Amino acid sequence: MITAERMAAVDENAAALGVPRKQLMESSGNAVARAVRRVAAPGDSVALVCGRGNNGGDAFVAARFLDDHDPTVHLLGRPETIATDIARENWVALERAEYDTRVVRDAQELALDDPDVVVDAMLGTGVTGALREPEHTAAAAINDTDATVVAVDVPSGVDADTGEAAGVAVDADHVVTFHDAKPGLDDHEVTVADIGIPETAELFAGPGDRTVLSRPADAHKGAFGEVLVVGGGPYTGAPALAAQAAMRAGADLVRVVCPESVAREVQSFEEGLIVRPFEGDRLTTDHLDRIRALAADHDAVVFGPGLGDDPATLDAVRAFLADYDGRAVVDADALQVVPDVDTDATLLCTPHQGELRAMGGPSADDWRERLDAVADFAADIGHTLLVKGAYDVIADGSDARVNRTGNPGMTVGGTGDVLAGTAGALLATQAPLNAGTLAAYANGLAGDHVVEDRGYGLLASDLLPALPRALWGDADE
Repeated sequence: MITAERMAAVDENAAALGVPRKQLMESSGNAVARAVRRVAAPGDSVALVCGRGNNGGDAFVAARFLDDHDPTVHLLGRPETIATDIARENWVALERAEYDTRVVRDAQELALDDPDVVVDAMLGTGVTGALREPEHTAAAAINDTDATVVAVDVPSGVDADTGEAAGVAVDADHVVTFHDAKPGLDDHEVTVADIGIPETAELFAGPGDRTVLSRPADAHKGAFGEVLVVGGGPYTGAPALAAQAAMRAGADLVRVVCPESVAREVQSFEEGLIVRPFEGDRLTTDHLDRIRALAADHDAVVFGPGLGDDPATLDAVRAFLADYDGRAVVDADALQVVPDVDTDATLLCTPHQGELRAMGGPSADDWRERLDAVADFAADIGHTLLVKGAYDVIADGSDARVNRTGNPGMTVGGTGDVLAGTAGALLATQAPLNAGTLAAYANGLAGDHVVEDRGYGLLASDLLPALPRALWGDADE
């Protein structure tokens, strides 16, 4: 099963791998035509009711494979408003080949002429909510026919994730969906068509994973999360890097809780950081009441950068996690206590190979072996893991992904702190697996951009200004 949001990401990742969307549309249209031929008797007429997006484009392709069924192609709207180049190209191909193409400017005038089969290609999986015009009227017209109805990807008006319809929806007899089944189609007769999307488009992180991010024009402060970084003591740079990364990754407010012995140094890295010092030179259980109160007011906590491994500090980490029920990225020395703590928190743990072994996790050199082993270990401990390496492995016990961005220049100290802060900002608004995948992808891509521009010898702080481009840049980067 794959959700509509994840399917959009996989489509974009496939394009980034070099599989053209035009090629996928050709495969999708062919699959629709095969489904139509299975339900249509020889000589049956076929009407294709098409929207102006890629869902309609799939049907434009299908029409070329249905010559034996006298297809009529009904476009809801003006051809110049077709939304994508590839869909427009396929519409033009139909016109030039003199297929029976009909432009429907008013849905009230949709004339289906009593076809034997109707193809519903109005809206795809990315559209939710009640149907608007002209699709609302067109859906009712399709339902009023006696035709067999074949829907492309999902019946228009039906939510592909839930199966619910907010009002009128196409009553499809059969659905042709692509790549994988959709959760909301359990009550329909469904054909899942393999259209040539590589398995790696779903497994490997790519530019499509950025589709979970959005920045509405009417957003307000706090809409993109407030992050609390708990770190510092033996080290000052680690919490500062993590906190700055959280800001660069889109968090609206970032606060740092650290010992007063390093608070001034942490604050000096960035004016926008809000520092909340506590007494002493390292974290102990005496400081937890204040930290718990602060954590309750934040969307995510990044726990561990620069804390060190003093036994009293690790005791404090255990005690905090045992009582915490929010979201947290756990990094560095704090990781070793995670497997032994019974917690209701939602954790995203970011170990490298040595830290994973210290947690009691597996060791595997080949990323394929590591993928299975990390997935099993994530299931055992009940938390999401982002295991850093040349190939990062992200797993939550039920699903797993791999990231290939990054380069040998990123072996320098501090890049893991940037990753932890990035993950914290994303965890404030995203599911742990998505947050970990996108954090790994963006952190590595930022490093790739730096090395491309400057060569090796990068500093961890060089990643910070490169993060926004990595997170929101063009898909072809």
